[in-house]
Amino acid sequence: MAKFNENFLELKESYLFSEVAKRVSAFKEQHPERSVIRLGIGDVTLPLGKTVVEAMRSAAEEMGQAETFRGYGPEQGYDFLRTAIQKHYKAFGVELDADEIFVSDGAKSDTGNITDLFSKDNTVLIPDPVYPVYVDTNTMNGRNIIYINGTAENDFLPMPDRSVHADLIYICSPNNPTGACYNRTQLRKWVDYALENDAVILFDSAYESFVSDESLPHSIYEIAGAESCAVEFCSLSKTAGFTGTRCGYTIVPKAITAKSADGREMILNKMWNRRQCTKFNGVPYVIQRAAEAVFSDQGMAEARAMTDSYMENARIISNTMEELKIRYTGGINSPYIWFECPFGMNSWDFFDFLLEKAGVVGTPGAGFGKNGDNWFRLTAFNSRENTAEAMKRFRTLLSANG
Repeated sequence: MAKFNENFLELKESYLFSEVAKRVSAFKEQHPERSVIRLGIGDVTLPLGKTVVEAMRSAAEEMGQAETFRGYGPEQGYDFLRTAIQKHYKAFGVELDADEIFVSDGAKSDTGNITDLFSKDNTVLIPDPVYPVYVDTNTMNGRNIIYINGTAENDFLPMPDRSVHADLIYICSPNNPTGACYNRTQLRKWVDYALENDAVILFDSAYESFVSDESLPHSIYEIAGAESCAVEFCSLSKTAGFTGTRCGYTIVPKAITAKSADGREMILNKMWNRRQCTKFNGVPYVIQRAAEAVFSDQGMAEARAMTDSYMENARIISNTMEELKIRYTGGINSPYIWFECPFGMNSWDFFDFLLEKAGVVGTPGAGFGKNGDNWFRLTAFNSRENTAEAMKRFRTLLSANG
């Protein structure tokens, strides 16, 4: 008889965003006449940039000609895209070797898949609240997870506790769900902690393109020593609207090493390369040409126009919170606004209240951890018109019940 992985029994019955979708579907079925505005899941709404679309079209034409047709590509990504990413990092003052860059189908996949490289005996340190994929993937592997508390008192930016030892550390900055962003001094402390504990930081930088404050880092490799202890994940999903196009990249420095039980040197970069060659056939050529176009001067200009548009939506939401004197974080260097639930409600009760009374969908903070139970997340990824209308409904609802 086949034995199943019993660690799956430790997972919550439903993934957070699946439960949100289930409740919204039930509401729409019961109230087909009601308009619903979604500011919940972090999916983009603006179309791909013209430069990206043209690159994709041109690459598709190549695939239709015998002379330029391509079959299997390199699992690590084509050189043209890895070189473009190298150049992108130089703008942050970060030098990478091309073979430290691995093109993937997105940060969500890689933040989970990277766990293949680490023993199940590792202790994993995860902030709370947090993107649930970090917790779920390590729960599936049966690892010991310890939490560090993010609260309003520490601006949802928890710092290392040197009395606690961890082997793997998840950090997301700008943070999903709270929108908080670590500064250089704070990241310096995390890098020092990792080096002192021979730990590896798994740094999710999926929202770096929303950082507008020049004093804040875009990459953890802007911190000296991080190349010896940090893996960085990034994505074009929010940067350039690739949520449905699927392309990201992971940086695995060659300086991250360890000794096996029998004394052999293990190099994380080589291990990840071996893993990808075994379990991944690479991102399609057409998509990689589109991704390369993102990093062109015109492509970056179009991407910045997208992020600027979303950040204007974030400003509209943030202004509403300030007007109503609701405590919140995010909305400045992040497309997420994380606010305290009004009327002392817990987050799922407020989710239902907001949906039923105003037809607005957000994400309950409880889905991100116990510290999110009385908090709520809205995203800036809808249209300007819908965002403004959602906030109009929000103000009306709270004023009527205040």
